[in-house]
Parts: sequence; structure tokens; C-alpha cells
Amino acid sequence: ICLCCCKRDAEPESKRPHSCCVTWTAVVAGLVCCAAVGAGFYGNSETNDGVYQLLYALDHANQTLAGIDSLVAGSTLQMGASLEQPLARLNEIFAARGDYVQSLKFVQQAAGNVARQLAGLPAWRDVSADLTALAGSVGYAEYYRWLAYLLFFILVLAVCLLACLGLAKRSRCLLTTMLCCGLLTLILGWASAAADTAAAVVTPGALAPTPPLCFAEVVRYYLYCDQSRSNPFQQTLTVFQRSLTTMQMQIQGLVQFALPLFPTAEKDLLGVQQLLNASETSLHQLTAMLDCRGLHKDYLDALIGVCYDGLEGLLYLILFSLLVAASFSTIICATPRAWRHLASRDRDYDDIDEDDPFNPQARRIAARNPARRQLRSFCSYSSSLGSQSSLHPPAQTISNAPVSEYMNQAVLFGGNPRYENVPLIGRGSPPPTYSPSMRATYLSVTDEHVRRHNTEFPA
Repeated sequence: ICLCCCKRDAEPESKRPHSCCVTWTAVVAGLVCCAAVGAGFYGNSETNDGVYQLLYALDHANQTLAGIDSLVAGSTLQMGASLEQPLARLNEIFAARGDYVQSLKFVQQAAGNVARQLAGLPAWRDVSADLTALAGSVGYAEYYRWLAYLLFFILVLAVCLLACLGLAKRSRCLLTTMLCCGLLTLILGWASAAADTAAAVVTPGALAPTPPLCFAEVVRYYLYCDQSRSNPFQQTLTVFQRSLTTMQMQIQGLVQFALPLFPTAEKDLLGVQQLLNASETSLHQLTAMLDCRGLHKDYLDALIGVCYDGLEGLLYLILFSLLVAASFSTIICATPRAWRHLASRDRDYDDIDEDDPFNPQARRIAARNPARRQLRSFCSYSSSLGSQSSLHPPAQTISNAPVSEYMNQAVLFGGNPRYENVPLIGRGSPPPTYSPSMRATYLSVTDEHVRRHNTEFPA
């Protein structure tokens, strides 16, 4: 469009439209760049919000998985080593009563069953470590991406300012700098457009992973959270609940019937009872964490952050990159024409005669080179009578006719005569009009001047 609209004709009359076309092309391109920077700021902010929403969801999911691992490890320890020591002491205390010893064996079997079921739960340590590394990498990349785009926006505005200053001041140095920076900005614009487009295409596919076969059912359960699907950990939780209930009933019976007979067993029985109550609390927390709704909400938050805010921001950044690339392509096409226009303007300006007193360049040369100043014309008169000692004008016939004639013409054509305030003494002709008082002064001074001239230069 720039090359077609700003095509230069061979006629001299086309110089002015060509300059106007280049100027308006640069102005429109600068306005488009400013609008593109506005869209880029909005897109950069939206992308940053989406990425940080993704990081928040990853962090929350990471905390949930770490909590599951912590509860499983704590419950396994409680059903193992923490319960083994008090049960061993109670076996020694109740050794004389076989029924009480049998109750303790039921408690040991139930605890072992719970430990085996908890060992069958998947360990989330590796997944949690992967999520932590992913969140760190994404946060690091997002910070520098946001900072890079911010610097890119500043570069675009700076180059637009250079273009405006270069055209306004007709500075070739600024235009050259702008052209180099414009080429760099053009390359960066197309590169950012390609990177944003690739990110927008790849990101949705990355959020729909293909799980391994061993975790396919578990991943599907958390991704879709279909209430018609059963919890893959429901059997483990059920066994945990039933075994814990059995253990609590056995310990409660021993407290009720064996404690009056064996007072020394009170501390161990109460310790086992508190341990089972703590395990029940851990079971409720583990059941809530293993439910799909918590992790599914984190997954949805990540999807919303990436696919809505993130992709919307990427689309605005792609729009910014395309507008910047188009604008700077136009500016780069117009810059050589502006350069040639400045060169032709300087060439036409240099063709003016240096001796022309109305040429500003000639006046500047005369100011820099006083030797070239023109001598005062021999026919010019001084503005005062004291300067007549060296050169005197030739004698002229002074009459009052021109004064009256000028005044009559002023009255005739202007309505009211236009009066001068100061007489031009020493001038051979009067000004256009005089006031009556000034006319008398002028005539008297002129008569004196004529008499002095006749005295110094007799006929």
C-alpha cells in the first residue's frame, strides 16, 4: 500500500503530495503501533493472570498430594510401630487371661490388615516432585516472558518516537537509527507472533495427557470426576474403616472389663485408644483428600487459567505482533522515500542564489563570513544629518508637490490620511503622508538641507 500510494511521479508538482503521503503513512503507522502496544499490554496481563492461576492450581494440587502421602505414611506408622509396643506390654499383663489375649490378637490382625491396604495406595511423591518442578519452570519462564514483552513494548514506542522525530526534524541520523531498530523490531514481531501461535496450539494438547496404564483409572477418575464412577480407593478406605471400628470395639471392651482387674494396664489401654482415635481422624481427612472433587477443581482452575485467560492473552499478543510487523513494514518501506525526499529538498535548497538577500542560507553565510557582506550602496543615504560628512547625495529638486499629491491620494482612496510619526530626514522623497505638524517640520528641515548643500557644492 505504501509503495503504491506513495509512488513518485516525474513531474515537479508531485513533490508536495509525495512528502504528504510519506508523512501520513508514518503517522498512521505510528498510531497503529500505539494501538498495538495497548492490545499487547492487555494480552500480556491476561496471559500473566492465566499462568499464575495455573501455578496456583498446581500448588494447591501439590499440597493435596503431599497431604495424602503424609496421612498415609502417618497412618501406616500408627498401625505399625506405634501400636506394636503397647500391645506387647498388654500381652504380658493379660497373659493369665486367654480371652483378653485373644482380643489383643484381633487388634494386631486388624492393624496389620490396615497397614497392608495403605501400602497398596499409590505413592504421590514422584508426581508431587514433578508438579513442583513444573511449577518452578513455568513461573521462571513466565517472569522472563512478561519482562521481555514489557521491554518489547518500550522498544516499539521508542522506535515510533524516533520515526516521528526523524521526519519532523528531517534528521538523517535519526532516520538511520530508526531504520536499524525498525528492522530489529520487525524480526522480533514476527518471531513473537510465531512463538505465541505455537504456544496457543500446543497448550490445549498439553493439558490432556495420556496417563500410563497403571494409573489410567485413577487419572480418569480425577479428570472427569464422574459421580457414576466408583472411587478407585473405595475398597482400601472401607477396609480401613471396618478394621478401625473392630479395633476400637475390642479396646473399648478391654477398658470396660479388664481394667478393673488389671489396673496396671490403664496407661497402655488409654494410649491405644487415643492412637485409634487419631487414626480415625486421619481416615476422615484421607477420605476427603482422595475424593475427586478437590483435585478436579484444581484441574478445572488450571484449565480456566490457561484456556481462557492465557489463550485470550496469547491471541491479543498475536494481534499485537501482527500489527507491529505490518506497521514497521510500512515504516521501513516509507523511510527510503523520505530519505530521497530530504535529499531532493536539500538539493533544491542549495540551488538558490547565494547573493539573493531574501535567501535565509545566504544570510547565514554572510553572518558567518563578514568579509562577504555587501558594501553600502553609494546611492543610499544616512538616517541622520551628521553622517553626511563623507558622502553626499546628488542635489535633488525638492518640491512640495509630491507631499500634497501623496496626501491627496491618501484622502481620496483611504478616506482619512495615514500619517507618519517620524520624518525621514536625509531621504530624497517624502513618505506617503504626513500630519500637518510633521509636514511643516519636514519642509523646514529640507529647506535647511538644500541651502547647506548649495553652500558646500556651488554651481
